[in-house]
Amino acid sequence: MIDTHCHLDVGDFEADRAEVLARARAAGITTMVCIGSGRDVGAAREAVRLAGVEPDVYASVGVHPHDVAGMSESDWDELGQLARAPRVVGIGETGLDYYYDHSPRETQRAAYRRFIALAREVDRPVISHIRDAHTDAAEILSSSDAAPRGGVIHCFTGGVEDARRYLDLGQYLSFSGILTFKNAGPIREAAAFAPADRILVETDAPFLAPIPYRGKRNEPAYVVKTLEALAGLRGMSLEEADRVTTDNARRLFRLELRPRD
Repeated sequence: MIDTHCHLDVGDFEADRAEVLARARAAGITTMVCIGSGRDVGAAREAVRLAGVEPDVYASVGVHPHDVAGMSESDWDELGQLARAPRVVGIGETGLDYYYDHSPRETQRAAYRRFIALAREVDRPVISHIRDAHTDAAEILSSSDAAPRGGVIHCFTGGVEDARRYLDLGQYLSFSGILTFKNAGPIREAAAFAPADRILVETDAPFLAPIPYRGKRNEPAYVVKTLEALAGLRGMSLEEADRVTTDNARRLFRLELRPRD
């Protein structure tokens, strides 16, 4: 199994990161993508560092849409350098969050376009965080011509029509522990609708722990619960869902082309 989106760099894991990684490996997680996108460039630095010392961890680099208003040109320069590290497999998470509006919407849109341009420049997929902004996100993905390397809508929270729009733009859909929540009907419908070759699973750890761990700190080992839910929705065995989502993740992030040590 591959956890395509986790935040192993954050302080929540500082005291027991080695144990968290050990539990993931014991659960059958062979690869984890550490999303180096937080309040500033420090998250990207730490993700790249972790990917350099853990053979089954890869990294992405970015700044979360909540915080792009505080970015400087030197931040962009450093991210451009980090993006070229050999074990960096994606750009982001980036995108639009209109639920909180912690950064002005136009600033978020401008940064999203710039991150997509960086992804094209370094030939990496875009990892998108979209909340309450599907129309604008689809327009930016379309007008920025993000399709050549593709990307993923992480922690997908839309319905079937949102899914169709992103799929038409060459995006993958990644499903998190929200898939197991009782009020996630539209998300489950989208998970059943999406083509098998465009679905991924993630934890978004330490956030959004799936049932039966909801309310606790999430960690990569728990991605199996999301995979079980996805398999059930699609009428697949757990083994088949594992194979499909693993193959998809390897293809999107081109993991076979990245050095493992």
